[in-house]
Amino acid sequence: MTILDETYTLANGVEIPKLGLGTWFIDDDQVAEAVRAAVQIGYRNIDTAQAYGNERGVGEGVRTAGVPRGELFVSTKLAAEIKDHGQAVDAIDESLEKLGIEYIDLMLIHSPQPWDDFRGGDYAEGNREAWRALEEAHQVGKIRSIGVSNFQQRDLENILRGAAVVPHVNQLLVHAGNTPSQLLDHCEGKRILVEAYSPIAHGAILQNAEVQAMAEKYGVSVPQLCIRYTLQLGTVSLPKTANPAHMRANAEVDFEISNDDMDTLRGLRDVDYGEHRAFPVYSGK
Repeated sequence: MTILDETYTLANGVEIPKLGLGTWFIDDDQVAEAVRAAVQIGYRNIDTAQAYGNERGVGEGVRTAGVPRGELFVSTKLAAEIKDHGQAVDAIDESLEKLGIEYIDLMLIHSPQPWDDFRGGDYAEGNREAWRALEEAHQVGKIRSIGVSNFQQRDLENILRGAAVVPHVNQLLVHAGNTPSQLLDHCEGKRILVEAYSPIAHGAILQNAEVQAMAEKYGVSVPQLCIRYTLQLGTVSLPKTANPAHMRANAEVDFEISNDDMDTLRGLRDVDYGEHRAFPVYSGK
């Protein structure tokens, strides 16, 4: 048994694989092949989003991967700009159509604010309206589980004020150098499973000498150490790659980081995201 066979159980009883394939920045005409390669290696958790512009290709990969649909866990995300019930209803159906599948395993609100106003204005009512659309789609079986992404505690509390369903998932930027411990604890207390995107800090962590030395101590690569770190935090880890060799390596994380080293990684700060600081989630907001 490897990490690819291990799952968490969401609050509604749905099982989700602990390790997934992120597809951000994989072009629509290339992502189907990446999905097929990942599934052949053993991945069963595939993550996309409306904003990635590759739902069509992800769906093609899922449909042609050669395994039953029920064995795969497919996630997508409602565009961050949609803060309206009617638009959200339409967008959910558009994702189903683009993916070409009968149901989505997990759908998230991608951000509590539109990307051009990330961590800015008040979109509380719009988020509740978008959430209501997700609840309705969940109720009729279009979506097996629903959640949010990039939501801080205040954003979660806003959703919960009018929710019939507590979010099953909160997908967050979590990696060595950016560990939002209080938010992780808050989500755990609400039985909201956290998914860690960019567990390798979009590559920024690769040059960290302290992390390099720790990886050498365990006889693993820096990406393997970072993925293992997010798994030991109790999160789903979602490394992004289209390279089958990297997919295989990312799943070779059958080792245990000591408590002391976990504390060291948890305490790391000030990762330089370089050119990727232009993206809102890496901007430090």
